[in-house]
Order: sequence, then structure tokens, then C-alpha cells
Amino acid sequence: MTKDEKKLKQVVLTNEFIYTYAYTPDEESLCHLEMRSFFAEDTTLKILKSPVAINPSRSPFMKERIDILFEGDELSDILKQVEVIKMEESTFKVIFVKINDQNPSEKVEYQQKREIEREIGMIIEGEADVHHPDVTFGLVPFGGRWYFGNYVKSEPVWLHHLKKPREYSTALSTRVARAVANIAVPEPEGIKAIDPCCGIGTVLVEALSMGIDIVGRDINPLVVLGSRENIAHFGLTGDVDLGPIAEVECNYDATIIDMPYNLYTHATPEDQLSILKAARPFSKKLVVVTIENIDHMIEEAGFTIVDRCVAKKGIFSREILVCN
Repeated sequence: MTKDEKKLKQVVLTNEFIYTYAYTPDEESLCHLEMRSFFAEDTTLKILKSPVAINPSRSPFMKERIDILFEGDELSDILKQVEVIKMEESTFKVIFVKINDQNPSEKVEYQQKREIEREIGMIIEGEADVHHPDVTFGLVPFGGRWYFGNYVKSEPVWLHHLKKPREYSTALSTRVARAVANIAVPEPEGIKAIDPCCGIGTVLVEALSMGIDIVGRDINPLVVLGSRENIAHFGLTGDVDLGPIAEVECNYDATIIDMPYNLYTHATPEDQLSILKAARPFSKKLVVVTIENIDHMIEEAGFTIVDRCVAKKGIFSREILVCN
């Protein structure tokens, strides 16, 4: 952290953040479940304000985060407040954040946005650099107010995980797998998780890349080897054991189960119920991915469904259930 960035932290007036989102209609339900997991609320506005700090690169749907420094009823309030910013050692840039599907009353035309960026840049004391700034600021109107703060852009980490050494066609996409990991473990600190039917390790790779403490397990030796290879390929470290879910001995804060339905392993209804019942003793929280309705099995296994969504891809859909 630079000297200028430390100074900026000292002028923070709020401990709130603004997040912007981008997702397709097929992804809306999944994105909203991830929102609720992070923030205990969701929105159709594709912009959300919260006191909860989340690294935007964790979510496959977040575009950016603004760490709010100043806010006001009018743009003039922001212009007055940014006078205190003095960038002595760092270059900076100001971005007027673009929001898709924004309220028409809050839309600002492209040229006006550029003019506002320049106006704020002229007020801040320091050297502007539009190409490679040390610090980037973001400005956005939302809910009838204006917000200005440090700008954090999301990095699409999951894109690097698209090409795995081992994969099969029915595995979760990296975007869905990443969202599922976030839904299961929104706050990784002190949380232990397990994917006891991990298959080729798509969820494991996403979870491990976000620093989630998770282990994997599967009954198929071929996919266990493939999962280990995929994890190592991306420079990650994580344990994947061979064995049935019934032999899990430790307790876990979160369990993720993508019900087996691929060419390597097809679970019958009896198998699915057995998997759920085996997970009950060691699972505090359970997130299940299924291609068919299994509500009755969830209840019979002793879990209660507390939230859910549907993740679509064309005519194919998966249901994601959050259970306690």
C-alpha cells in the first residue's frame, strides 16, 4: 500500500461498498443466490450497496467494487469533498462507472461522463495517468445520491481455469462452480469445507483459488487422479482422497455435493438418498447441485432447504439447493 493509499483510508467517511454486476438472463437466478449468500439480500438493479467487503474477483458476476470515500445528494457535493485528496507520490485516474440497466433518471450520457471525470481530475491534487495509474477512483450515481471512492476492478480468474488437463462434458462450468463455492462458503475465514463427490475437481479448483479451505473425495480412482492433476496444473494445493462419502470422519462447516450423473458415475435415486444421508452427520451446511427435483430426499435425509436457485444453460438446467 502506497503512502497516498494510506492517506485515503484516513479520509473514509463510511465503511460501505458499491458493487456492480453483469450476467445473462440464464444466470440471473444463480447470481441472485450468490448475492444473498454474500450480502443477505439481492437486487435486479445490477448495482448493490453493502457494508460487507467482498473481493470482486471472487464472483463471476461482479464487475467492480467502489470503496466509498465520499457521498452526497448532488455531484457538487462530491466535487467539494475531493478537494482534500492530495496524491503526492502516486498517479491517479477517475472512472465514471457504467451500470447496465440503470434507472433512466440516473443515466448520464457518454460525453457528460468524460467531462465529469476531467472535472474531478482537475480538482484532485496530483498527476493524472489515464493509462497506467497507481490509484483508480470510481464515481457512480445510485439511489438518488452520488458516490465516490477507490475503484477495484474484478479479475476473471475463472477464465484461466477453462482449459483443464482432465475434464468431461457434464462437469459444471467454471462460472457455475465458482458461484457454488461462494454460496457454500461466502466467508472463508475459519471455515472447513468438503466436496465428497468431487469428480474432476471443477469446484475444488475454484474454491482453492479463492483461498477456501476445502478437501475433495470421490469413489472413482480415475476421476480422483484427474482432480489431483487439475489442481496441480493451476499451481494449487489441495487434498483429494479416494473413498465413499460414508467413510468421511471429520466434521465440516460446509459440504458441496454435485450429484453424480456423468459417464463415469451415475447415481440411482437410492444412491442419491444414501449420499445425502451419509452427509448429514458431518455437514453443518450443505449445498447440493442436481439436475432433478430431490426435495423429498433432502427432507428424508434430515436437511432443511433454506434457499435455492436454477442455473440454466440453454434448455439444460441445474437446481442448486442450500440446506441446513
